[in-house]
Amino acid sequence: MVVFEIKPLNPETYRQQTRRSTLVVAVTFAVLAMGLATLAVALFGQAGGDNLKWNVAGVIAGLLLTAALVRFVYLEQPWMSCAAYGWRLKRSLMSVTNLMHHVTAGVEAGDPDAMKLLRFYHMGLTQMHQLDGNSASLSEETGEINRHRDRMEARGLDIDQPRLDDAWLGSVKRFAAQK
Repeated sequence: MVVFEIKPLNPETYRQQTRRSTLVVAVTFAVLAMGLATLAVALFGQAGGDNLKWNVAGVIAGLLLTAALVRFVYLEQPWMSCAAYGWRLKRSLMSVTNLMHHVTAGVEAGDPDAMKLLRFYHMGLTQMHQLDGNSASLSEETGEINRHRDRMEARGLDIDQPRLDDAWLGSVKRFAAQK
């Protein structure tokens, strides 16, 4: 089962759209937090009294409502697609990072699934750095990425690995358990 697929995106468009969606979420939170804090104090507070707990309750309610809006409404909107894609890309990379010691051991042993998984990771990491405009970090990784690509080509493995396959993650875990 394919967990995630890398799609071509223009870095400038990505950054522009993620800035916009971040602004929308931040404004939503600010309006809800301030509004609900004011409402809580007006309904339950005491004039001249300590209303800190009602302010905090309003802010927490605003945070929870904002999270629900993002999860159930905003993520479905076209203007949020780049931010959602970036989040899924980073989550996919983290799922590989969490197994990286098993992945590198599998690559050293010549396991094809581990090699494909590492190639996906390198391709995703490259895209993430390009989208975020972080070319300095990308240049540090280029040597390792190129060496791994060359190793795959020498073994006759396809270097185009834009999909994270759940079976590869399971295979790498099983391979590590056998060692």
